[in-house]
Amino acid sequence: MSDASDETAALVGATGGAGTTRLTVELGALLANDGREVLLLDAAFATQGLSDYLSGRLAPDMTALLTDEDESPLSAGVVDFPLDTEGRLACCPAAAPFERLARAKSPAAAEQLEARIAQAATAFDTVLVDTPPVAANQSVAAVNAADRTVVVAPATTRGRDAIQRMSDRLTDLGVDVDGVVTTRGSLSVADASVPETTADVTAAPTCLSDRSMATAVADVAGVAVDVTPSTEGGRGLLDSVGGFVSR
Repeated sequence: MSDASDETAALVGATGGAGTTRLTVELGALLANDGREVLLLDAAFATQGLSDYLSGRLAPDMTALLTDEDESPLSAGVVDFPLDTEGRLACCPAAAPFERLARAKSPAAAEQLEARIAQAATAFDTVLVDTPPVAANQSVAAVNAADRTVVVAPATTRGRDAIQRMSDRLTDLGVDVDGVVTTRGSLSVADASVPETTADVTAAPTCLSDRSMATAVADVAGVAVDVTPSTEGGRGLLDSVGGFVSR
């Protein structure tokens, strides 16, 4: 792991089904392809979507690291994505039974999440937190701990309405919204947008094989972590992404 600390960002779904998990993976992959060491942390305990991109035994998972049953270092739960990139893309997913999911949403676990985000920031260049709509302790912890907060919504009327509701909710929490990103198209209120993709939900990151997606995700990087990754060349970009494993 790198000793550098740069940015932590919470990507917050304005509504369920916004594509936040997929966007988190795409953004992490492009930043890793640009040579950065990137860690994805899973705060979306209900859907556990990041675990679908990984194979093998996922233990301890994110929820175990937040509860009293596991005092392991964060590194014990980190799993690398099998991508051929200049940097590193790793993840600490949630993959847990319901009983532990419930305990991982407690106020004490939320405090642990804030601590784990701080730990991650000392070991990786960039930390991205896949964050569900702010309605539970872990979501509040994620936006409080992250340097930047970005709201993610689909480019629909429902998405536009959800952006306003989520922005108001974050304001109530004293959290600034640093940007708005739309998926599956663009809205006038968005600072960046990514097009709809026909790739399977857990397919390899599209930004590593599609130039237009890479350009769109680079715009997201500028909003989320104030970085503009290269979309020109580099290992992985527009080359084979064979070897990506999903369960």
